[in-house]
Amino acid sequence: MFVEDLREEFLAEYVFPALRSGAVYEHKYLLGTSLARPVIAKHQVEVALREGATALAHGCTGKGNDQVRFEHAFQALAPELKVIAPWREWDLKSREDCLDYAEKRGISVTASRTKIHSRDRNIWHLSHEGGELEDPANAPLDSTWQMTVSPQEAPDKIESVTIGFEAGTPVSVNGKKMDSVSLVELLNEIGGRNAIGRVDLVENRFVGIKSRGCYETPGGTLLLTAHRELEALCLEREVAHFKQQLALKYADLVYNGLWFTPLREALDAFINDTQKEITGTVTLHLYKGNVIVASRESAFTLYRTDLSSFTMGESYDQKDAEGFIRILGLPARSLALRNKAAKLQETAKMKMWSGRFRQPLDPKFEQWQRSFPFDQKLLLHELAASRAHAQALGAAGILNADERNAILSGLGQIGKKSETVPASWMIRKPKTSITSWKSGWSS
Repeated sequence: MFVEDLREEFLAEYVFPALRSGAVYEHKYLLGTSLARPVIAKHQVEVALREGATALAHGCTGKGNDQVRFEHAFQALAPELKVIAPWREWDLKSREDCLDYAEKRGISVTASRTKIHSRDRNIWHLSHEGGELEDPANAPLDSTWQMTVSPQEAPDKIESVTIGFEAGTPVSVNGKKMDSVSLVELLNEIGGRNAIGRVDLVENRFVGIKSRGCYETPGGTLLLTAHRELEALCLEREVAHFKQQLALKYADLVYNGLWFTPLREALDAFINDTQKEITGTVTLHLYKGNVIVASRESAFTLYRTDLSSFTMGESYDQKDAEGFIRILGLPARSLALRNKAAKLQETAKMKMWSGRFRQPLDPKFEQWQRSFPFDQKLLLHELAASRAHAQALGAAGILNADERNAILSGLGQIGKKSETVPASWMIRKPKTSITSWKSGWSS
């Protein structure tokens, strides 16, 4: 049996690179188990090769992510070694089956039928699955949590903690320089007694199953919060925004077990370059599960009070904003002008009817309004309009008095005829225009 203390390597080469990247899986999970698997797999391979072993084994189920994480690492580091996976190869269907197996062979385990949770603990976090957590409708039992107290049990006063960073890596707590293991252990203690770092998550496993887990990462939550605040102070805008996108990909790679890949190494190269000036301190106030940012300080800050203040000074000419906004809005203005021109062209193509309708007419209505019965309906209105037209032409001198009177007389005869004779007298030819009918009748 080989037992090794991998905590320092785990933090320096796996956890802190993920911290610097900002990787968080599905908004909540700080990847405690996901990050531990590649370092365990790496040392399994080293021992196997050193001892001349021909196979590697793991205790992961056939449903979970860990089988992928271990076996992908095995393939990347020693593809010639065979993999033994008892859960997939033996007749093991449940945790109860595993407990029976252990009991029959006198193997001592911490789990029991009353404490059936599946737990994974390392210096970064503690995860809980199974038991009451298998139903997402159930709240976690108070006894499920082990690293953190509940908010009700946390102190009734604020506790402050100041975390120092150099090039994106945490190096001190409350002004005291510390090695990585001591630093994280202290922050776990501080966060845990203030109810910091509890997460209840329904997550998407790499194998396509949704699962529910509870995670406790008290020290990690403090470090992630402080690191984000220092980056906000020191990172240039475009770098910060692009890095946010890479953090999502980094989290996916870690969660899915793809640590030993060229892409992860390339992402680390970029991220490490962004961290050169992430040096400074962040002070946090902790109170009953809440993390409140109290202070951020860095010699590399890009925050300038002469620019950010509402008081206008020589370092910023607000008149420059007008030209900036005009240039920024040029694509939007061009689009609006194009759409306006297209709308005017479309309006010009639309059918008109007596100036009333600007939209195209319904085909059935258009057919009806061109028919003779439609003209019948409008007869009295057309006569009134024609009389007004004749009067206007006379007043304008376009018609002389005799011409105007002759037109008015003819229109009057048509009006009287329509009042005394049935409508059938008007029908000369089907679908004939009333204009041509009036012309023919008058003649």
